[in-house]
Amino acid sequence: MGKTFAEKILSKKSGVKDVASAGKTFAEKLLAKKAGLSHVVPGQIVTVKPDHLLTHDNTSAIIGKIQDELNEYGVVDPNLPVIVLDHVIPAANEKIASNHKKIREFVKKYKIKNFFDAGTGICHQVVLEKGFAVPGSLIVGSDSHTCSYGAVNSFSTGIDRTEAASILLTGETWLKVPETIRITLKGKLKKFVSAKDVILHIIGDISSSGANYCSIEFHGDIGQFSVSDRFTIANMGVEAGAKNTVFQVDDVTVGYLKKIGVKDYNPVWADPDASYLKELTYDISKISPVVACPHNVDNVKPVSELAGTEINQCLIGTCTNGRENDFRIAAEILKGKKVSPDIRLLILPASKTVFENCLKDGTIEILSNAGAIILPSGCGPCLGAHQGVLAPGERCLSTANRNFKGRMGCKESEIYLASPATVAASAIHGKITDPREVRK
Repeated sequence: MGKTFAEKILSKKSGVKDVASAGKTFAEKLLAKKAGLSHVVPGQIVTVKPDHLLTHDNTSAIIGKIQDELNEYGVVDPNLPVIVLDHVIPAANEKIASNHKKIREFVKKYKIKNFFDAGTGICHQVVLEKGFAVPGSLIVGSDSHTCSYGAVNSFSTGIDRTEAASILLTGETWLKVPETIRITLKGKLKKFVSAKDVILHIIGDISSSGANYCSIEFHGDIGQFSVSDRFTIANMGVEAGAKNTVFQVDDVTVGYLKKIGVKDYNPVWADPDASYLKELTYDISKISPVVACPHNVDNVKPVSELAGTEINQCLIGTCTNGRENDFRIAAEILKGKKVSPDIRLLILPASKTVFENCLKDGTIEILSNAGAIILPSGCGPCLGAHQGVLAPGERCLSTANRNFKGRMGCKESEIYLASPATVAASAIHGKITDPREVRK
């Protein structure tokens, strides 16, 4: 059989004569499987049928694009969409409330099985908790941080609203097979250095465009990272431009899936002799707490260089760092202390389940007693929608994933990104503080 153009190019560049028998990356193996092909190569366009399509408050705009087609043909599969109301909840104005109402009516009319109304949680956390993202699955979503599910070995990636509309009708879409970057993590993290510090350090090194349309595989000493930690890292892969970010299934993954009742899945992982666009290695035992400074996520500096920078608001939570371990480390630092009177500390659990778990173990009580404001599980302050919009000249230290101008509702404010430990320590003093110094 003759070779495709992509196969010829890859053979020429790699020196591998038989591309079909060469080692494959995670992305190549999974997309070949989903496309029903024996093999694929980077740059190849494949037609695939996603296991699920995620949408959220933007469902209203998406179905508005295809209203006539929906009336004629309906939704291709009521089990395909996962719809979560999370971006502006509770509704902040009449327009948003009307959009929410439109979505609820759509769900009922087309008997959508997987609908989660306001208060359930942030869409990405809900997809994980409810078991929609499983090893070897393909999930696309009309939200850039859909890449988060690589934490459990899923090929997950963001798409635009027009693509989402098409998938609702047809159940399929096309993807270009990405090149892959292999990142190996070696060593053990030190106390009060977290997965957030790791991914910020990496983005600071390779830049916010360093992995454009690439799949990032994480290898090495990953057993120390919980699924929550992996979620944080995978979530921010897109901040380096990645198409998806993924971890191998190990005992940590298996334990988590068993805990949430997921049993049926087929993991996929790269071959030992897979070819990569680039291979990077980081000694994470040498990483210290870092902060991404305004107005770019790759403007990363050690927290020690920023110590003393005054701030007005702190945010711990969002889809990036809104899980139990994030709040527990914050509670460890804040226990018995008070938030600075000059600071508003916002606590944003990624889901109702996370909130209830932290309520049961006393974490929420510790944070509340310290002076924190507990918010409903949604996206409001992260994207500047409500419940934490900044004023001109204000600075926020946040565990979220983006810090460009206007992200939190005001172009004349500044956003710094850091780990839950760094944000908690800084909330006490009203200025950026190294969490290791507070515990001393």
